Amino acid sequence: MDALSELGWASYRQATVDTWRGSTHSQTQDYIAEEVPVVLVYNTIPHVVMLTTPLNLEDFALGFSLTEDIIKHPSELQSVRVFQRSKGVEVRITIPEARFQSMSGKGRNMTGRTGCGLCGSTTLEQAVRPPRPVGQGLVLEASQLTAALSQMQQQQSLNQLTGAVHAAAWFEPERGVIAVREDVGRHNALDKLIGALAKANCHFDGGWLVVTSRASYEMVQKASSVGITLLAAVSAPTALAIQLAEQCGITLVGFARNDNHVIYTHPHRLQHHQAANV
Repeated sequence: MDALSELGWASYRQATVDTWRGSTHSQTQDYIAEEVPVVLVYNTIPHVVMLTTPLNLEDFALGFSLTEDIIKHPSELQSVRVFQRSKGVEVRITIPEARFQSMSGKGRNMTGRTGCGLCGSTTLEQAVRPPRPVGQGLVLEASQLTAALSQMQQQQSLNQLTGAVHAAAWFEPERGVIAVREDVGRHNALDKLIGALAKANCHFDGGWLVVTSRASYEMVQKASSVGITLLAAVSAPTALAIQLAEQCGITLVGFARNDNHVIYTHPHRLQHHQAANV
């Protein structure tokens, strides 16, 4: 059970709403995704407040710490404790003192909005960090990507209820979906997924990542920070995301829906079998 569930927080609530279909009116019960402020406190010092779905916050703490380069290895996350507060959630994180001291130049200490993966950065260097080169990774059949998209939809339990959250999912050959994490923020969902996989000692070059959002810069940056080599998004990438994926060696796929997709960088990792090019 997630620690926050034990504290009484839920990922959604029910509400009576007025529904109109043309000129027909009815009152129905709707499921509304929760969005709460979560403050990440490192070694007793608040670092950033993020608006997130209050689930899997231990995973979020680890994933955020890794992808923001606060720690270098999952073992450096010495403890995580989650506390319910009157206006949100406090996540207390303990890391080695040397890592904590290096945080002084990272320029956060402010609110991160739901749709923003760079909120809190105070310099251009912090906002757009050089991507970390990834390894060779796997070669994937296009049919495996199509199957992954179908499997992912079945695993999005919170979005099936609310229609308001993003998902990030990890797949491996012969095993299918390994883990899915959901959140109102696309970058939060990815941090949660990376945290869960890191705890399980996942080999990030042995699978591929699918996200239900656009492929923006921070999604590529977070993927490259742990060595993910193939990122597929159901929506479009941004120009900066394509540039960063090209630089670090990630295969970036956009508009991945059903059996359609567009490959923007490093296409060698996605194999296709066809009679002729169209």
